[in-house]
Amino acid sequence: MTPSPSPSPSPSPHPSASASAPAIDWPLAIDGMTCAACAGRVERALRKVPGVRSAEVNLATETAHVQAEPAVTATDLGAAVAKAGYAVAERSLQLRLRIDGMTCASCVARVERALQKVPGVVGAEVNLATETATVRFVGRSADAQPCIAAVERAGYGARPVAPDAPSGAPALASWRPVAAAAALSLPLLLPMLATPFGADWMLPAWLQFALATPVQFVLGARFYKAGWNALRAFAGNMDLLVALGTSAAYGLSVYLWLAHGSHGMPPHLYFEASAVVITLVLLGKWLEARAKRQTTAAIRALQALAPETARVRRAGEEDRDLPIVQVRAGDVVVVHPGERIPVDGQVQEGASHVDESLVTGESLPVPKQPGDGVTGGSVNAEGLLLVAATAVGAESTLARIVRLVESAQARKAPVQRLVDRVSAVFVPAVLAIACATLLGWGLSTHDWQAATLNAVAVLVIACPCALGLATPAAIMAGTGVAARHGILIKDAEALETARAVDTVAFDKTGTLTEGRPRLLAAQAAQGPLAALLAASAAIQSGSEHPLARAVQDAARNEGLAPPPASGVQAVAGRGMAATVQGRALRLGSTRFMHELAVDTAVLDAAAAEQEAQGRTVSWLADVDATPPALIGMLAFGDTLKASATQAVRALHAQGVATVLLTGDNAGSAQAVGRQLGIGDIRAQVLPEDKAAIVAALRAGGHRVAMVGDGVNDAPALAAADVGIAMATGTGAAMQAAGVTLMRGDPALVADTIDISRRTYAKIRQNLFWAFAYNVIGIPLAACGLLSPVLAGAAMAFSSVSVVGNALLLQRWRPRPRSPE
Repeated sequence: MTPSPSPSPSPSPHPSASASAPAIDWPLAIDGMTCAACAGRVERALRKVPGVRSAEVNLATETAHVQAEPAVTATDLGAAVAKAGYAVAERSLQLRLRIDGMTCASCVARVERALQKVPGVVGAEVNLATETATVRFVGRSADAQPCIAAVERAGYGARPVAPDAPSGAPALASWRPVAAAAALSLPLLLPMLATPFGADWMLPAWLQFALATPVQFVLGARFYKAGWNALRAFAGNMDLLVALGTSAAYGLSVYLWLAHGSHGMPPHLYFEASAVVITLVLLGKWLEARAKRQTTAAIRALQALAPETARVRRAGEEDRDLPIVQVRAGDVVVVHPGERIPVDGQVQEGASHVDESLVTGESLPVPKQPGDGVTGGSVNAEGLLLVAATAVGAESTLARIVRLVESAQARKAPVQRLVDRVSAVFVPAVLAIACATLLGWGLSTHDWQAATLNAVAVLVIACPCALGLATPAAIMAGTGVAARHGILIKDAEALETARAVDTVAFDKTGTLTEGRPRLLAAQAAQGPLAALLAASAAIQSGSEHPLARAVQDAARNEGLAPPPASGVQAVAGRGMAATVQGRALRLGSTRFMHELAVDTAVLDAAAAEQEAQGRTVSWLADVDATPPALIGMLAFGDTLKASATQAVRALHAQGVATVLLTGDNAGSAQAVGRQLGIGDIRAQVLPEDKAAIVAALRAGGHRVAMVGDGVNDAPALAAADVGIAMATGTGAAMQAAGVTLMRGDPALVADTIDISRRTYAKIRQNLFWAFAYNVIGIPLAACGLLSPVLAGAAMAFSSVSVVGNALLLQRWRPRPRSPE
């Protein structure tokens, strides 16, 4: 990747550029250029950006070197490149910051704007629920100091978070300030509570002042501090509204006390309004913090699965307990019954059952024996296991799961854009309404006391914090509960998109079937059957394809030793090519044979019979012969996964259509389709054709999810609206997918759509309530129909209700699997 920007002493070639301001050197990596015309177009686009002094594009290295004035940002340059039809390659490594002092959606927007102005930053997303920021850089380094300085200038605090450190909700604040505020405020509230029962008394003014003052300026100091920081940054937030509103009520009470003190007790003081509002807001923030911690329960549960030590056996040494950070790949780890397996690895000795429920969501213990893989964090049941470590620390499956869930929880859903637009003008709008309320009531009634109280009610009823929490709280709860049940959602966009899916395209082998086919029939067109098996096994001796393993197992069972093969090559979507004993052999599909002009007529009837039984047929041919000669036919059978039929039924019950995409022959595909109830079947499909079919479905107005597990499924996964990969498959498929299923259960596809729909419903409900609090509450307060105390209570509990509603998602469970 390219380095981050650095000051350059280059002189300005333009008279308008400041001679004293040093240029910023921007080396950008550009994606999508193919020729000199592309390079010229990018160069011209960059030079048109105001403040850019020079731009040079290198097609060979696919980089652009730009010199610009300090005011130019990566966003400006990226937008210019995008407008030209290309893209600035973003850095895969990200910087995480803990942000201190945020209280509402306005704070989130301000921190994001500050971070996006830092040179080198191409994107910043701030999560109010976890109080963290994820900053994306272009360049070779992600420097935290400019970002921290930018956040501090915006009125907040920031500190870097280690890449592998947990980013759960911040520690729960102490309840003592809430209790102290309540103890001081309750005496002020008692006369108001006694009024409905005929009592008419008030505390002495000096006592009200003594009780309210520490609440206002000691326990409420946080509102003044945060409000001042916002004001200093020419912005506003919830703290500023609370500080202004309670200060107005407190100041009005002091004025009335002093103005009427010499004439006896004034008619009424409003110390209770200021004190009780602060108490209620403190209580609301404390309850909100407790609720936010619950939204990160899934992350903390996953992090708790990783043992801190491992019992390691190394050659020539006694078994000893080591910190997990000292365990290396290749070490042998001893796992006793009842212990958690500390690393990803492969069983070398022993046999047992392993509980993987908290990692994969698999409810039943899984049998393990030598050669089987195990996942760190799972629990060994009854046997002693010796496990050779294959992945430790940050590379382990558990660590990758945690990072994936954290990434999903940190990203914003597209629906959040509406909140961002509203939060940008929310506080200024509330301040304007409060001023209008004060002037309107004061000038029309000349009762400035009532006018002040109504303006105070407007200030404290406003709920920007509820707006800021509505979306992230639901996303955190939804992705967290999904992860507990083996569904890993990469980002919030995938979560939101999955709810609208109306068509699911399935790969067959390894996705709907077990992916462990067996050679069920073989027939030679020439020569002995043993020669057919030996040659087929020779061609596939280095392949990990399920059909290759089936051939090798069959040859081994017959006691055949495959001859050596050279020039072994996989032909994508068709089969294998190799030279065996001096003959150029090809092994693959019917399409492959037709392309090679191999005549299969002698075995076509036998092949059709096998395909009618749902079996996959492969052919072996000698292409050195003239014409190419058929050697024989192999027929493979694979069993459907136990939940495959339920998966299709569940999707149909949700109103989702299903499509089967497979490279297998039409007969095999049709047989599987009939068993599952899938009517739309596309057989003999090449990998690139799968992506084209998905694109065609999308072009037809469908929202498409693609489900697969192999390398050949990666293009289709990337082409779909939502890619869903089986974790039992390849890393390439998981990388291209927006959702990863931690166990090979196709029924989880319907569960993914279900949790997506439920999460999006919670987002909409939360946004409705967040807007409703403000749309209803602010006019009522402006009309004088809400006292400051009631307004403060509504504001304090608005965010609690939003987070509480999101937490209802934690009750979600996948649909039960009924036996077939």
